[in-house]
Amino acid sequence: MQTPTLVLNIGADVAKDEIVVACSEGSFPTRPLANQRTALRAFLKSLPEGSCIGMESTGIYHELFANLAHKLGFVVFVLNPKDARYYAKGVGLHGKTDRVDAEMLARMIAHEHTNLHIWIPPTPEQREIDRLIKRRAKLSSLRQALGMSLKGLDGFKTDLKTLRVRFDQVIAHIDQRVKTLIEASPDRKEHVMHLSTIYGVGQVVSAALVNTLERVPLKNADAFVAFTGLDPRPDDSGQHRGKRRLSKRGPSELRRLLYLAALLAIKTKTWRPLYEHYRGKGLSSTAVIVILARRIARAAWSMYTYKTEFDSGRLTKGLT
Repeated sequence: MQTPTLVLNIGADVAKDEIVVACSEGSFPTRPLANQRTALRAFLKSLPEGSCIGMESTGIYHELFANLAHKLGFVVFVLNPKDARYYAKGVGLHGKTDRVDAEMLARMIAHEHTNLHIWIPPTPEQREIDRLIKRRAKLSSLRQALGMSLKGLDGFKTDLKTLRVRFDQVIAHIDQRVKTLIEASPDRKEHVMHLSTIYGVGQVVSAALVNTLERVPLKNADAFVAFTGLDPRPDDSGQHRGKRRLSKRGPSELRRLLYLAALLAIKTKTWRPLYEHYRGKGLSSTAVIVILARRIARAAWSMYTYKTEFDSGRLTKGLT
């Protein structure tokens, strides 16, 4: 009778040059690996099939390890650092070192893997669209900061105008590249055009939404809202009713874009009645805009999933 292969749960603390790996089952001692293809591939080849590997999202430094592990057939989890930090506090870890973090991630994967989303690698096109949209946001932020820093200073008006023009040219170049990537796929192009019919949602927001919905399968609109981090979290205990706060767990740029879309939406006759309805209930302007951002996210998920049209009549249906 063959002995079943032990499936391991691996935690990896990722840095630019080094990855510290740990095993919850203790099959090997916690140790560092060079964050290089040869070393990582050799380590992965030593693991039994079907093992689970968890790591925090670290910008780009985790991508090589995650992609290699996925290609070799392992179950990969790329975790929100905030979730990992709360888990560490929840299990009573007070110190923070690379070794402690790797062992904590291994423990988290071993105990919580059934409640975590398995990581699905983006296609090269999806990865490029995501990076372009993030770089666009950074450029827009720098453009605004530049204007604020030079505002009111004599003798810099021409320089500021020149710099703004250059920023606008680079942003336009990014927009054109995103458009090219969108149009390269007929399905993606159709979805982007479709979501652009939501009042307040432009090309950038619709591209970001489609790029996310393509690769993150979510079972319903509420799950998509939670993924974006726009879901309110209760803080209740006994008779105490605490202030609801956004979880802010998901991709921050998508959340920001949805908020900006809601800001534009309230200027339209389609969304304005909804804005005024909630304002009339005593909610702050910011709170209402967040509510509308959630509405936009739900509409986008439904339209993408079921290929339905945007129904503006549903927005105010039932409001009194």
